[in-house]
Amino acid sequence: MTVKYCRYLYRKINKMNAQEHVNYNRIAEAIDYIKQNFKEQPTLNEVAEKIHLSPFHFQRLFSEWAGTSPKKFLQYISIQYAKQLLKEKQATLFETAYETGLSGTSRLHDLFINIEGMTPAEYKNGGKNLFINYSFAKSPFGNIIVASTSKGICYMAFANDEDTAFAVMQSHFPNAGFKQMVDLIQQNALYIFTHDWAKLNQVKLHLKGTDFQLKVWESLLKIPMGQLSTYGNIARKIEKPKASRAVGTAIGSNPVAFLIPCHRVIQSTGTFGSYMWGSTRKTAIIGWEAAKVNL
Repeated sequence: MTVKYCRYLYRKINKMNAQEHVNYNRIAEAIDYIKQNFKEQPTLNEVAEKIHLSPFHFQRLFSEWAGTSPKKFLQYISIQYAKQLLKEKQATLFETAYETGLSGTSRLHDLFINIEGMTPAEYKNGGKNLFINYSFAKSPFGNIIVASTSKGICYMAFANDEDTAFAVMQSHFPNAGFKQMVDLIQQNALYIFTHDWAKLNQVKLHLKGTDFQLKVWESLLKIPMGQLSTYGNIARKIEKPKASRAVGTAIGSNPVAFLIPCHRVIQSTGTFGSYMWGSTRKTAIIGWEAAKVNL
C-alpha cells in the first residue's frame, strides 16, 4: 500500500466522520425541536424544513440515528407528557388531549392504545381492572416469580427474595389485583426449564411496550437455544442498524426473563456483558443451554 493511497484513505475516513458529525447535529437539532414544540404536533415536513432537509431524507436519517421514526418519537414525547398530566395532575381526558396538542380525546385514546396497549382511563387508574395471578417456582438458576393475566405471561423474573420480587412486580402494575396461585398459563411457561419443548408452543405472552421494544423482544425470540447474537446484529435484524444503544435499552427493559431470551445477546467483542439478574447467572444460563443442545 503506497503512502499516496494511505493519504487518500485517511482523507476519505475523515470526510465520512465529518459527514456523520453533521448528521448527528441535524438529528440532535430535530429532537430538540420536537421536544420543545410537541404541543403544536409538528408535521414531518415542518421538522424537516427546520433542519434544511427534504422530508424523505429526514425520515430516513432520523430513523437510522434515533431507532424510530420522527412520528413515533413525537408520539413518545406526547404520551410521556400525557401520562404526567393524567397521573400527577389528575387531569381529565379532555384536558390532557388539549394540553398535549391533540385534536380530541379520540386521538388521545388511539395514542395510548398504539403505544401503551391500554386506554388513557386504564392507564390513569394504574391497571385497576387488571387481575394477575402469580407464583414462585424453582429453576436451575434460582427461584423465579412468574405472573399471568387471562391473556398470557405478563412478568417473569429471578427472585432472590420473594417479598422484594413481589414489590418489584407490583410496581409495574400498581393498581392491579393480585392473587398468589398457579394457573395453566404459568405451568406451560415453566415447561421451558424441564426441557419439555413439545409444549412451548402453548406459551402465550401478554406484553406492553413501544413498537420498538416489541420489535426487539420479538427478534430475541428468534435466537435459537444454544446460539448467541449481538446488540448490533439485533439492530440490523429490525432494520435499525445504527440503533444498537436503543436496542440495549429495550433489552434491558425485558419484563419476561428467560422466555424472552435477552441472556442470548452479548457484546460484539465476545464479552457476555451485563444482565438484569446478574452476569454470573447469565453465564450459567448460556452454558446450560449450550450443554442441552449438545446432548
